Amino acid sequence: MAEKQRTLKEAVSFTGIGLHTGETVTLEVCPAADNHGYKFQRVDLEGQPIIKADCDLVVSTERGTTLEANGARVYTTEHILAAVYGCQIDNALIKLNGPEVPIMDGSSESFVSKFEEVGYEDQKSDRVYLELEENIPWEDTEKGIEFLAVPDSNYRITVMVDYNSPVLGTQHASMYNINEFKESISGCRTFVFLRELEYLAKNNLIKGGDLDNAIVLVERENVSDEELNNLAELLGKDRGDIAVEGMGVLNSTKLKFENEPARHKLLDIVGDLALVGKPIKAHILAARPGHSGNVRFAKVLKEYMKSKAKAGKKFDLTKKPLYDIVDIEGMLPHRFPFLMVDKILEIGEETIVGVKNITMNEPIFTGHFPGNPVFPGVLQIEAMAQVGGIFALSKVEDPHLYTTYFMKIDKVKFKQKVVPGDTVVFDLKLISPIRRGLVNMGGVGYVNGQPVVEAEMLAQVVKEKTE
Repeated sequence: MAEKQRTLKEAVSFTGIGLHTGETVTLEVCPAADNHGYKFQRVDLEGQPIIKADCDLVVSTERGTTLEANGARVYTTEHILAAVYGCQIDNALIKLNGPEVPIMDGSSESFVSKFEEVGYEDQKSDRVYLELEENIPWEDTEKGIEFLAVPDSNYRITVMVDYNSPVLGTQHASMYNINEFKESISGCRTFVFLRELEYLAKNNLIKGGDLDNAIVLVERENVSDEELNNLAELLGKDRGDIAVEGMGVLNSTKLKFENEPARHKLLDIVGDLALVGKPIKAHILAARPGHSGNVRFAKVLKEYMKSKAKAGKKFDLTKKPLYDIVDIEGMLPHRFPFLMVDKILEIGEETIVGVKNITMNEPIFTGHFPGNPVFPGVLQIEAMAQVGGIFALSKVEDPHLYTTYFMKIDKVKFKQKVVPGDTVVFDLKLISPIRRGLVNMGGVGYVNGQPVVEAEMLAQVVKEKTE
C-alpha cells in the first residue's frame, strides 16, 4: 500500500527561552490538513501572519535558520523542524507567541517526547517523496563544505565534522533511515566552543544561552579566573556554577554519545532539509556542514525537484511488455472498437502501468470532432478502467472466466486534451486491499510525462463463466 500522510492526533505546546533572543515563548504544534506541509504562525503579531517552512524564505543562517514572510520572522527553526520531520509528521501548523522557537535542552528530544505521547493520525492523501534519479553534488570550496545526495530507498544521512579542534577532532555520525532519529539523534544537543561565547554574547546572540541547553567545548588546559568571571557575567550565572577541568566540556557535562556534536550536526541537517518541502528518499553525505551549507543544499534539491516535475514522469516505453495485445485479449472480453489497452508494461503488488496508443484510425474521430480530433474524456476513463481490470484479473486464476464491472468513478480531472499521435501511459495504484472482488484504484494518465487525466475507480470482479 502507498504510505499515507500523517499529522498529530492533537495539539501539543511548549514554553521555553529563545536561545538568541532570550525571550520566553510558547510554541504550539497543531494538527494540519492533508498537503498542508509545515508552516509557522506568529500569533503575537497583527493578522497572525503565516511563514511557510521553505528554503526560499530563509533570510539568515547565523547560529540558526531564520525564516521570514508576510512581515514576520521566526528564528532558530531547525530543531522543531527536525522533530516533526524525524517523527514523520507530514502536516503541522506551528504557532508561536514570540520571534524564536524555544531552545529547550538544545536538542529535539522534548518535542519528540510530546509527539510520541499524543500520537499520530493517518490522513487520506498519499505521501509523495522527493526521489532521485541521479547523484546531486554541491560544494563550497572556500569554506570546505561538501554535500552529495545519492539515490536510495531510505532517507539516510552520513556526516563528517572537522573543526581542527584538539577537543572535537574529526567526528562522524550516521542515520541509516528516518526511524533511527528518535532514539539516536533527537536527544543530541547543540554545542559551542568556549572561545566563541564572548563574541556571540557581544553580538546580541545567546541571550537565552545556558549551560543546561548547550554543550560548551573547552580547547585549552588553562582558562583564567578572569575569563570565567566574564563568562559567568555573560551567562548571568554565579561564578561558582562554572568550572573547567582541562580540555573537554565545561562543567564536565556528560556527553550522551562520544560523537554527540556530530550527531547534532546531523539533527540540524534533518531540520534544514525539511525546508525542501517533501520527504526525501536519498543518501545525504555531508562534510563540514552548517546551517548556511544545509540551506543552500536544500535549495539545490528543491530546484532538482522543480526540474523533475517540469520534465514529467518517466516511463520506459521501449522495454518488452509484460502483456502484449494478444495476452490482453485473453484476459479482457472487450474487442474492437472498444479494447482500449495496447500493452501492459509492469504489474506490482499494488500497481500497474498500461499503455493506450491514440491513432487517427480510431472510429471515434469520425464524429469527435471532425477537423479537430480530440480523444473523449469518457474513453480515457474507460481505458484507465480496463488497465485496472487487467490488474484485478492478474490476481485470479483463469482470468478469462471473469468480467470486471464499474461501480463508481470519483475525483475525475482532465488536465489537457489527448489527440491522435499521443501515447497515454496509465499508472494506477490500489487505494485499499481487494476484498470480496471489489477493486478500488486511483490512477493518472500521462502523455510525454505530463498528466492528462486522473481518477479514482471502484470496480467488481465477477466470475461469470465455467470454461
